[in-house]
Amino acid sequence: MNCTRKTRRFGLLAAVASLSLVAAACGDDEPSADSGATQDSGASQSTDAPQTTEGTAMTEDTGKASKGPTGPACGSVPKDGEGSFEGMADDPAATAASNNPELETLVAAVTAADLGDTLNGEGPFTIFAPANAAFEPIPEADLTALLEDKPALTNILTFHVVAGEKLSGAQLAENGTAMSVQGGELTFAMEGDSISINDGQATVVCADVPTANATVHIIDGVLMPEA
Repeated sequence: MNCTRKTRRFGLLAAVASLSLVAAACGDDEPSADSGATQDSGASQSTDAPQTTEGTAMTEDTGKASKGPTGPACGSVPKDGEGSFEGMADDPAATAASNNPELETLVAAVTAADLGDTLNGEGPFTIFAPANAAFEPIPEADLTALLEDKPALTNILTFHVVAGEKLSGAQLAENGTAMSVQGGELTFAMEGDSISINDGQATVVCADVPTANATVHIIDGVLMPEA
């Protein structure tokens, strides 16, 4: 898939993908202090649709509560269509990313590395997906050379993927570390309301994006494994 802008023609990144969410908000029944009778203190609601603003959802793999999608960059994701949060939740990671204009550069890199089928596999995955702007600081000549070096490109992209788990932003912060498919360790730390990755190499700017086989976290930088 080709990018339409100079800065989107190239890319390195890792995978894509996210998690199906099930949200629930519940009211509690509380006894009346005066009469002892039970009164309904809140209506119980539930939904199977993924949340597009802050809300509580349950991860499929662990059952732990997670928030998502949340973050300053979530507002740039299309509100409807295949590239929206709801549309992405129906598709596996690579397909979902290809429908999202905010991930065009990443998709170009995944295509160049022939990783689309892998990221559309059964999973589950946790994917750290650099937004288009994350590639802009990289010199064009360096990007061109990388796109022509498939082993090196694959090494970088797989550093953005964790296999076997759909980890929410809350779980990343709690765990502190995760092992990437590339073999290198990823580290996570809360900085204010955001999650910093690998001592500031990137920050999660839209967490807990659901896809059919992965949980995707959109980030503002490209993660580089140690040589």
